[in-house]
Amino acid sequence: MTIIDAHSHLWLHQEAVVDGQPVRALPNGRACFFGEERQMLPPFMIDGRNSAEVFLSNMNYAQVGAAVVVQEIIDGNQDDYLRQVQQRWPDRFFCCALLDIDRGGLTVPEGFRGAAIPGHRMRRELDSPEMMAVFKDLESRGILLSMCLADDARQIAQFATVLQECPRLKVAIGHFGLARSRHWLDQVRLARAENVRIESGGITWLYHDEFYPFPGAVGAIRQAADEVGIDKLMWGSDYPRTITAITYRMSYDFILKSDAFTDREKAAFLGGNAKRFYGFGPLPELPYIKNMSE
Repeated sequence: MTIIDAHSHLWLHQEAVVDGQPVRALPNGRACFFGEERQMLPPFMIDGRNSAEVFLSNMNYAQVGAAVVVQEIIDGNQDDYLRQVQQRWPDRFFCCALLDIDRGGLTVPEGFRGAAIPGHRMRRELDSPEMMAVFKDLESRGILLSMCLADDARQIAQFATVLQECPRLKVAIGHFGLARSRHWLDQVRLARAENVRIESGGITWLYHDEFYPFPGAVGAIRQAADEVGIDKLMWGSDYPRTITAITYRMSYDFILKSDAFTDREKAAFLGGNAKRFYGFGPLPELPYIKNMSE
């Protein structure tokens, strides 16, 4: 089965200021996060680096053929590093530039086929003339948009207007529409537009209190599939933050072991849909490597 991660993160150095609050790396995988010390990375990643080499090792072990790398304002702008990653491993990674709109990031640099907009952290109206110009530019240049939306009906309605004005814009909406929130299905329904998909990055975080095998997450994916069709949905891990609690393989294994989906639905959700949507070519064959504990 082809497995593709549609929502992951990479950085060499994490440092940012968001709403006047610092985010910076600390030793042993921890970070200063809005004034609180948090475990941002697994504790064995002791130098604060979240590199492509370490991620590839996780991908190869978990038999994940490729990954989409998005960006978040809390990590700082990683364009320079991700451009290198894209050039070095073009068959394994689809990297998105960061459009930090509130700080003047309105255009996508050369070398990127995707752009990430953390809309849930924006102050601007998504359907304002300035933002509409940004979306139309992405549409005209054929740049795929990774978009996260806030949990409020107003921003969802604004983005629905964007999709009407930019029907050819390819969009992957992140964090599974913030499943468990009040308006999450309204985000999912945006995928009724032809070029919109929903990816599940962070869904194990949204249901972290359940822990593996995440029955609530399975139910949410089933509900979304019944709403818009399984071919509109893609698996994403939100690596590396989610693997402070679970292994990388566990972030999709709960789907493989579920009886809520057919084999065809599992194949589509875990990789087939993403392979077509992002245009990945042939992927490496990754054999299962037996653990020492087996």
